[in-house]
Amino acid sequence: MSRIWAGIHAGKTDHHCVVLDTEGRKLLSRRVANDEPELLALLADVTTLGDKVTWAVDLADGGAALLIAILVDHDQRLLYIPGRTVNRASGSYRGEGKTDARDALVIADQARMRRDLNPLHPSDETIVELKLLTARRSDLVCDRTRAVNRLRGTITAMFPALERVLELTNAGPLTLVAGYQTPAAIGAAQGLVDT
Repeated sequence: MSRIWAGIHAGKTDHHCVVLDTEGRKLLSRRVANDEPELLALLADVTTLGDKVTWAVDLADGGAALLIAILVDHDQRLLYIPGRTVNRASGSYRGEGKTDARDALVIADQARMRRDLNPLHPSDETIVELKLLTARRSDLVCDRTRAVNRLRGTITAMFPALERVLELTNAGPLTLVAGYQTPAAIGAAQGLVDT
């Protein structure tokens, strides 16, 4: 049975994951968005690298909540390493400067070597709350996608040239369309910009 350790330096918008084997060799180093499909893809990739995975994370809430919920939901072993511990241990690793990849490496290596780290077992109440928040987030993502697709269909029917040049997944074009609903209104706004 091959054991591996996945260290994750968690952030608000993205995380960095480094996976080490029993000898401390790096098997994977990747930045992933703090987004459910990205995190599920990371989970699938990491679990193919070894038979027994131990995950370690430097945050127990906040930006890591979705990650923790996914790992708990998939019955993964998860350790918590406080940020202070990571900072102190970083001094004994080669390299200058603080990077997310380096912090993830330190987290994975500390999880591999230390036996005094506490497993992260969110309480039943916490797990229920995380599942509720994750389900609500999924609903909001689906609602937004549905609204953007409806908007794109309407713009294509009324003003095909505008739909071809707008990237409706960005805030700017959505603000433009919300404020100026007709081709004449957009043309009038263009006249204001040109003067």
